[in-house]
Amino acid sequence: MDNNEIIQQQDFLAQKSAEDILTLIYKKQGKDLVFASSLGAEDQVIFDMISRLDLDIPVFTLDTGRVFQETYDLIAETEKKYKKKIKIFFPNHAIVEEMVNSDGINLFYKSSELRKKCCHIRKLEPLSRALKPYSAWICGLRREQAATRSETKVIDLDGNGKIKLNPLINWTEKDIWDYIRKHDVPYNKLHDKGFLSIGCACCTRAVAPGEHVRSGRWWWEDPEQKECGLHVVNGKLVRKNKI
Repeated sequence: MDNNEIIQQQDFLAQKSAEDILTLIYKKQGKDLVFASSLGAEDQVIFDMISRLDLDIPVFTLDTGRVFQETYDLIAETEKKYKKKIKIFFPNHAIVEEMVNSDGINLFYKSSELRKKCCHIRKLEPLSRALKPYSAWICGLRREQAATRSETKVIDLDGNGKIKLNPLINWTEKDIWDYIRKHDVPYNKLHDKGFLSIGCACCTRAVAPGEHVRSGRWWWEDPEQKECGLHVVNGKLVRKNKI
C-alpha cells in the first residue's frame, strides 16, 4: 500500500470489526504480515482472534531480559493452548553489557534520556530485526490507553514506512476483558494483582483502583511523554501523527 491507499483504508477499516480488519489485511498482505505481541491483554485477544480465524500469521515478542516470571509463564501457557510458537527476540548482549557497565544496572531511574536509551537497546533494536522481513505488522494499541495514543489510526505507517495495523484501536478496557472471559483467553496473572499495563519488572508497578491504565509504567516520568519508542509514525510519537 502507498500513502494514498492507507488514507483511503483508514475510514473503511474504522467501520469494520477487529476480526474483519485482521482478515482483510491478511488477504492483502499475506506472508508480509506479522503480529508483534507484547503479551498484554489486548495482544492476547488478537492472538485468540488470529487462531479462531485460522490466519497463518507469525507471532513474535521481545524479551528485554528484565520481564516478570509471570510473562514467561504466559508465553508457555499461550503456546500450549493455541499450539503455535511465539518467536522471541532478545537485545544484543554485548550492547547491553556496555550500557550497564557504563550507566549502571538501574540507569533508567536516573533520567528520561537514560531510560529511553535502555528502551532503545532492549526494545527498539530487536524490534527492528524482528520486523525486517515484513512490510506490515499488527499490534494491540488502543486510543484509550494513553494520551500519547489518542490520535492513533486503525492503519498507519510506522517510522520506517511499514504498515502498522491496530485492530483494537476503538476498544475499551471493558471490551478487552469481556472478550477474554467469553473466550477463556490466557492472560498475565499480574493483571489480577493490580498491574494494568505490564512491561519490564523494573519499570512496571501495580496501580490503585481508578488510576489510569498506564500510570504504573515509568511512574516517575511525565505522563504525556511516557512511550518507549516502539510506537511512532513517520518518526514521531503516535499522538503527533498526521498523515
